[in-house]
Amino acid sequence: MLKGILAISGQPGLFKMVTEAKNSIIVESLLTGKRMPAYSTSKISAMSDISVFTETGEIQLKELFKRIQESGKEISTKATSNEFKAFFEEVIPEYDKNRVYVSDMKKIIQWYLLLNEKNLLIEPEVPEVPESEVKEEKTEE
Repeated sequence: MLKGILAISGQPGLFKMVTEAKNSIIVESLLTGKRMPAYSTSKISAMSDISVFTETGEIQLKELFKRIQESGKEISTKATSNEFKAFFEEVIPEYDKNRVYVSDMKKIIQWYLLLNEKNLLIEPEVPEVPESEVKEEKTEE
């Protein structure tokens, strides 16, 4: 779901990795569709590696996005600090209130809304082949 999606410090939005170059990787902005190089000097984070602190450990961003989706709740990136806190309290009640800041919540919601808009939160469906078709052999001669 989040494979190949990157956040680059100092750059707005999220990026999709396109290919590797000699001294960089080529990324495509999910906001503008423009491609650019991202160098190793930039702080690049893979969405699949990001997690949120909870009272008992951490929760992967993928799982948090899934919970937001399943909750059916919506929030604007222009919400107040108290609205963000209430939203997180409802969707992920076990989040660590001392280590997850409102700025983190806002960024997570921005990412969620962008990925949702681009239909990148939908797991690709793997067609299931019924067992009867797999084992079926041609017996007619």
